[in-house]
Amino acid sequence: QQLSVSKSLGGIFDVDVESISRRNHGTHLRMSAEPDEEKKETTWDRITGPKLFKTVTNLEGIHSVPLVPLRIMTGLLMVHHGSEGGIGPANFGTPEFQGFVDYIIKPYFSFLPGSPELWSAIHDYAEFYGGIFFALGFLTRPAALSLLVTMLSAVYFHLSATGLQGFPLGHVSNYSYDFEEPLLYSLIFLFFWFNGAGPASVDSVIYGAISEEEDE
Repeated sequence: QQLSVSKSLGGIFDVDVESISRRNHGTHLRMSAEPDEEKKETTWDRITGPKLFKTVTNLEGIHSVPLVPLRIMTGLLMVHHGSEGGIGPANFGTPEFQGFVDYIIKPYFSFLPGSPELWSAIHDYAEFYGGIFFALGFLTRPAALSLLVTMLSAVYFHLSATGLQGFPLGHVSNYSYDFEEPLLYSLIFLFFWFNGAGPASVDSVIYGAISEEEDE
């Protein structure tokens, strides 16, 4: 009788251990599976979560896409700037071109050698053709450098004519913040001078054809 009781207890004990083991094993599987399940990130998470403070340090792939409209629109605006007095650059004899000579080059850039009309024409050619090259992304770095020089010259002119206009907290009565626009242009051209044209550009096509570097 004692032996049968022991067998019965042993059988019950074995069943309990086995069921407990199965339950523990199932719990372990669920717990081990949970970390592998990634929570789907929502737009709200990106706005309010840690990625709000994340900085992009590699301007490749999708992160380079905004460079395309920035480059194209900036180049087209430069084409517009270089069209003094008509369609195309350096429209000699027009009131607009002569006004640039008389009111900007002569009073503020008289230290330059050569005729004021020559420098006015160089300014127009740099902005017009440099803007076209810049928009196309062709010879982008030389174009950006020439446009950078013209914009820094514009910054010099505006600072000489109107000063800082109360920058950074002062208010300009006629809402004409003169030096700020060419300064922003200068920073854009400086960026592309260092980084190149980016995607959707003639430069990227040429580089892909002639470069011997292996893709990483």
